[in-house]
Amino acid sequence: MSAEKPSSGIISPVRRIGRREFDFERQVAIMAIVNRTPNSFHDQGRTYELASAVDAARKAVTDGADWVDIGGFAFSAAQAQIGVDEEIDRVAPVIAEVRAVTDAVISVDTHRPEVAKAAIEAGADVINDTNGLREPGIAEVAAEAGVSVVVTHSLGGPGRRVFRPSYADVVSEVADFLRERVEFALKAGIGPDKIIIDPGHDLNKNTFHSLQLTRRLEEITSIGYPTLVALSNKDFIGETLDRPQGKRTEGTIAANVVSIVKGARILRVHDVPATLASVRMTEAVLGWRGPIAPSHNLA
Repeated sequence: MSAEKPSSGIISPVRRIGRREFDFERQVAIMAIVNRTPNSFHDQGRTYELASAVDAARKAVTDGADWVDIGGFAFSAAQAQIGVDEEIDRVAPVIAEVRAVTDAVISVDTHRPEVAKAAIEAGADVINDTNGLREPGIAEVAAEAGVSVVVTHSLGGPGRRVFRPSYADVVSEVADFLRERVEFALKAGIGPDKIIIDPGHDLNKNTFHSLQLTRRLEEITSIGYPTLVALSNKDFIGETLDRPQGKRTEGTIAANVVSIVKGARILRVHDVPATLASVRMTEAVLGWRGPIAPSHNLA
């Protein structure tokens, strides 16, 4: 992926995020999803209870995840609003318990500055904001704490309905939005080495938009910051293949591999073992790592 950004020169592909270091020139990070919500589109509340969420996070790390993303409020507009205190109560205890047992990166999926601050105090390393740092105060929280941020494109943000979203050119508009929000983050005092971008597949986008973003992902990754893609089991995969939730693993793997080839370096996923195998194979084919146990026709 490109490492150039017009206003700040060269951004190193080597990143220290939390307690771990990544070389995004030849490495892909796997982010496991843990939702403490009763209405998440894929797990449907299976990790809503505190013990279930903590167990899921620990298992994800054991299975090979580099990173755990913990959320307490879904993106969908089809849900009841919850207060800041309730969202904190959902995420902070999970973060604290997971932080105590792993050096894996921990992010909080939130757009609220109060939740972000509480999550950082509990041990989070990253604010994963599907609202693109538009909530007043959240960029300042990140800057003051020195944590990393994921700047994601969406039109309406979490919990807000956007009826039949349309774009003249979805990729160009998403790229322009991300550039603008990155500049905002920099002006707020967030270091360029703390910024990650996400085009927001399916977030206020239809299946054709998400396919186009995947097809032309180089136009996003060339902005110059590590690019995260959150494709796992999403509706654009289900609609492309006519597959219900629970039967989208192969489509998810294919879309993730295409995204890696086009420059994505962080994958947000539900199925860590399947992702790990596909990522390691992709890294080997690209010449970034050797085979683990080579012997065929070598003796």
